[in-house]
Amino acid sequence: MFLFLSKLLPLFIYPLGLTSILLIVALVSWFKRSSWTPLPIFLALVILLTASNARVATHLVKSLEWQYLPPAQLPSAEAIVVLGGATKNPASPRPMPDLNDQGDRLIYAAKLYQDGLAPLIILSGGRIDWTGNGNSEAADMAEILKIAGIPPEVMILEPNSLNTYQNASNVKEILLTKGIKKVLLVTSAMHMPRSLAIFQRLGIDAIAAPTDFLVSEQEVKKANYTLEAQILDFLPDTRSLEQTTKAIKEYLGIWIYGLRGWL
Repeated sequence: MFLFLSKLLPLFIYPLGLTSILLIVALVSWFKRSSWTPLPIFLALVILLTASNARVATHLVKSLEWQYLPPAQLPSAEAIVVLGGATKNPASPRPMPDLNDQGDRLIYAAKLYQDGLAPLIILSGGRIDWTGNGNSEAADMAEILKIAGIPPEVMILEPNSLNTYQNASNVKEILLTKGIKKVLLVTSAMHMPRSLAIFQRLGIDAIAAPTDFLVSEQEVKKANYTLEAQILDFLPDTRSLEQTTKAIKEYLGIWIYGLRGWL
């Protein structure tokens, strides 16, 4: 129940959920012939237009992603740790696990292994019951890495974690068992500040190896190329709304994890 509520309640804080609540309030207010009806409509419009603004989205995402920019050359380590969230389960009609928008995590991990930066890959991630399919995310990630040519014997699966803190604590047990001291931590760039803080809080010598950057230098600069680009940046856009929501979700996660003493 706690896990369900932790996924459900934040939905009402994100721009789309908050806008929906305000419109429901406006509808009730209209039925009651209240003079306050325009206020929730105005607030809903402001939230939606702000959250779907490309400049707002870029600024929020950049504030998270650019905290740990990849160095020219990563140091070698004893293992590569890949956090779950990169796959869709192999439910029909999918013939196999699919990569989702965070699938770069697996591609980057495969590259780091093939570059010889670590001899082992630890795949961390379970799967929530109500999302269907009994396979863990770790198992799905392993299947995709096998297709990419990674030998099964170099992969260690951690199939029980359902959040980032559990990722870190369960991986720590594996590291202690294997006598591993230093790891490369692979996750999406936006997720890296929270993830790395948790791993380091647990005493794990983790080196940030971020991937899946949503904002590049080109995206930051392109808005100022032409007047047309600047105008388009201020118009509502679903991609910007999604990115703003992801950034808010991550900041909310950082705040909650901080309250629980996990950071």
